[in-house]
Amino acid sequence: MSRGTLYVVATPLGNLADLSERARDVLRSVELVAAEDTRRSRTLLHHAGAGARLVSVHAHAPAGHTAKVLSALAAGSAVALLTDAGTPGISDPGAELVRQARAAGASVVVVPGPTAVAAALSISGLPADRYTFVGFLPRAGAARRRLLQQIAASEWTVVVFEAPHRTAKLLEDLAAILTAERPAAVARELTKVHEECRTGTLGELAGYYRENPPRGEVTVMVAGRTRAPSFADPATARARARALLAEGLSRKDVAGRLVRELGIPRNEAYRIVATNGSGKPET
Repeated sequence: MSRGTLYVVATPLGNLADLSERARDVLRSVELVAAEDTRRSRTLLHHAGAGARLVSVHAHAPAGHTAKVLSALAAGSAVALLTDAGTPGISDPGAELVRQARAAGASVVVVPGPTAVAAALSISGLPADRYTFVGFLPRAGAARRRLLQQIAASEWTVVVFEAPHRTAKLLEDLAAILTAERPAAVARELTKVHEECRTGTLGELAGYYRENPPRGEVTVMVAGRTRAPSFADPATARARARALLAEGLSRKDVAGRLVRELGIPRNEAYRIVATNGSGKPET
């Protein structure tokens, strides 16, 4: 029995005119559409003139819904996978269906198109030759702090998705760890009537969105840190280590700060910390 094909179809971020001709043709040809949100996808199918059946496949959908899709693929049907907007599998649960379809022997074909990550970067003015995408951050706790520290250490532009009502808090947390002077940009409502891309420092943007809560889908971009000189002055490194240790930071955390702030090799940072910043082994 021939296996069916799962088409991973990128759809408009907001402006329906961005639907590609190929995506339109695929949506008209498939028998079933696996959608993150059937209400939004129904509007898109109507725009495309497509009449495929819809089944909801999202993070909390019953397992039977995914089984329906896999059964259709096993019977040789063509199925399209849609997210709410943009490219399926990018910060949404579509990757799991793709994995299961591949495991079942179905063909998986991409129909590329819009993605908020590339769209936002293209109008931010921030470097995008290399970048890191971290999706949505955890709302609180150690996992959030760990990701914030990783963003602070990155030499590449970092892209984060955030809900509108949590945007100001995210910018405030970033400013507290990366410093308020770090360049950043906030893009929202991409391709829609109220599209906006505001640039500035983390401190400026945090203040603005605290007073002007955003609406719609939000993408936050943060410039990578400027790499410090490779050979920091030894006396400066020792003095910084002593100051951080006096604040009560662990030796591991102090070594990490020396690496990030002064650009010294990690083994040298640990050597300085091991001597409590004196430069001489403890006796």
